[in-house]
Amino acid sequence: MYMSAGGGISLPFYRHRSGVSFFSGTSSLRSAASPVQPPAREQSKDQAEMDPADMEDVEEVEEEETGEDENSKARQLTVQMMQNPQILAALQERLDGLNGSPSGYMESLPKVVKRRVNALKNLQVKCAHIEAKFYEEVHELERKYAALYQPLFDKRSDIVKAAYEPTDEECEWKTDEEEELTVSKQDEMKEKAKLEEEKKDEEKEDPKGIPEFWLTVFKNVDLLSDMLQEHDEPILKHLQDIKVKFSDPGQPMSFTLEFHFEPNDFFTNTVLTKTYKMRSEPDESDPFSFDGPEIMCCTGCTIDWTKGKNVTLKTIKKKQKHKGRGTVRTVTKTVPNDSFFNFFTPPEVPENGELDEDSEAVLAADFEIGHFIRERIVPRAVLYFTGEAIEDDDDDYDEEGEEADDEEGEEEADEENDPDYDPKV
Repeated sequence: MYMSAGGGISLPFYRHRSGVSFFSGTSSLRSAASPVQPPAREQSKDQAEMDPADMEDVEEVEEEETGEDENSKARQLTVQMMQNPQILAALQERLDGLNGSPSGYMESLPKVVKRRVNALKNLQVKCAHIEAKFYEEVHELERKYAALYQPLFDKRSDIVKAAYEPTDEECEWKTDEEEELTVSKQDEMKEKAKLEEEKKDEEKEDPKGIPEFWLTVFKNVDLLSDMLQEHDEPILKHLQDIKVKFSDPGQPMSFTLEFHFEPNDFFTNTVLTKTYKMRSEPDESDPFSFDGPEIMCCTGCTIDWTKGKNVTLKTIKKKQKHKGRGTVRTVTKTVPNDSFFNFFTPPEVPENGELDEDSEAVLAADFEIGHFIRERIVPRAVLYFTGEAIEDDDDDYDEEGEEADDEEGEEEADEENDPDYDPKV
């Protein structure tokens, strides 16, 4: 995720940027500072009388020794230069000037070639506009398939909040362990498990639905658990569902997250909303920066807190001493408090799109969270509840590492099998 020229946050969120390494300029400095090679030494009389084959060996040894001597002198000179503050400052200034600066190649091109390059740029702008239309159609597809998913998500919600009790057939799920067992063994274990469950049901009251489903999902995901405070948890136990609503056809691109709550003692709202407005068109001032839809801004909602239950505020007491009389009084102040529910009051984006660094960082994190809830949490909630989605994410990272190791191993094997491979080179 990064702030675009138009003030929006571009998706996808994770991008890698490369910079200029300070040490990238030292190699040229060393080669420029290498001392001039000394003239070849005269051969001794003994050397002149030696066998030509032996003579070649001696010459090779002398050349290696001479090279090592030169490398040693070059290293010493480089160390001396790098210890000079003036040289270091000049080198750093030079590297800073190179960072992000044009190479000068374009300026050196003939005018007729520059003219053709401009034609290519105009083609690139047209490509960006076509790409923008592509993402608009992707948004339309998302809206279409969201309607197909919704009945399944509604049934999920009914099971979670105990509005619907699934049948035995719907609850049947074969685990990996069960697949390895024989049919008779499975029947025996099922009967035993059924008796144990009936015994437990007699000992305690039957829980309704799936208690604390969404709270557990939040606590299992680092991105969301970092937002949670202890005083948020009793409220999120009443969260029954999260839905994604896309903008209507013909309307500006946007999506809304709906958090549905059962009646509770904390606020009177039954639904809390967060809307993200997006744009899928190249910025006129910088069309080449277009990299897909951008989240331009987001709006929350007003939470109608019950008196004394607002967890986004806290009351503190401060003692103040009068400068003249020296008397002390206690003042009560209400200040903001860390809470997940601050998610519904994001910073406002001014019309000019200019934000200070703190607000930009808050919005960037906010946009990432909203996008993650829409793309991952809502479609795969049960897998984040069980932790399987988190394990899958971890497995993906491990597999990438293993693949990289395998590639390195293959390269090493290829080198060893190559008859022309010389490890000394």
